[in-house]
Amino acid sequence: MSEKTPGESRGLLDSLSAMAATLVAIAHTRLELLSADAEEAGTRVLSLLVLALAALFFIGVGVVLAAILIVAIFWDTHRLLALGALAGFFLAAGAAAWAFTLHKARTKPRLFAASLSELSKDRQHLASGR
Repeated sequence: MSEKTPGESRGLLDSLSAMAATLVAIAHTRLELLSADAEEAGTRVLSLLVLALAALFFIGVGVVLAAILIVAIFWDTHRLLALGALAGFFLAAGAAAWAFTLHKARTKPRLFAASLSELSKDRQHLASGR
């Protein structure tokens, strides 16, 4: 039987220590990625909320101006053009903002996509090392 020398056990301890440090570094990097993904998702939700509120505001103003336009149709001649142009502008701006909001909501990226990709790479790397 062979006896272990103190140098061999020290090498094993150093190796285990280095492996533990590597695992901690991997976990730290993954948690940073998850944190960044969560922050990005929060910013996206806030952006969608602001766009939806802008769309509702413009559509609301457009509806009020369209009502004023219908009332003003029976008055003199030039008020119609101004009210019609303003109503058309606000309705078009509201419709455009709403369409953009729907587009952003439908094309959202997958939550934690970058983190999941990195974890998948780690799993494949560890599996191929066996």
